[in-house]
Formats: sequence, C-alpha cells, structure tokens
Amino acid sequence: MAQVPASIVTRNISDLADETGNVYASISIISKRANQIAVKVKEELNSKLAEFATTVDNLEEVFENREQIEISKYYERLPKPTNMAIEEFIEKKVYFRTADDEEQTSSAF
Repeated sequence: MAQVPASIVTRNISDLADETGNVYASISIISKRANQIAVKVKEELNSKLAEFATTVDNLEEVFENREQIEISKYYERLPKPTNMAIEEFIEKKVYFRTADDEEQTSSAF
C-alpha cells in the first residue's frame, strides 16, 4: 500500500480535475473508489474477527482477547478509505471510463 497520510491533507481542487477535466466527475470517481475500499476493508476485518466469534456471551472472555484487540486497533489506525481513494486517483492508479467512452466503443461496431 502506498504511503497514505492518516490525517486530512489540503488538496488543490484543480489538480483533481486534471484527469477528467471536471471537478465533479473526479469527486464522483473518488467517492465510488472510496466505497469500494471501505467494503473491502470491512470484509477483511469481519473475516478476521469471525475467528474470534463465540456463542457464549462471557463478558470477561471478550475483554481478555488481546489478539482481537490488536486486529481492531490495526484497522482503526489505517487511513480512511477516502484518503486512500484520493491518493490512488492522484497517482493515476484508478481505472475509470465515462459514458462517452462506452458510446464510442459501441458505435465502432
């Protein structure tokens, strides 16, 4: 994973618009990518925490599981999905296509 700042960084909006020519299109792409990242991270976390799932609701046992706490802390320290998506977009690691691209492809046949 690229070095992504965990906190908010001021961005120049016109830099985001360079790739698409439209600030709103860029923000839409970043938003969709952030949602994809959030879903992936949540699935990873849930699968790792599923190993610790118990049917017994023993409160003492829940607080004593250090490994589970460490996994949770690791995911809490990860950069937010929005920050990750912005970094990917700026580094041109996000693949996207527009409706215009699809129309040109379909009309080429």
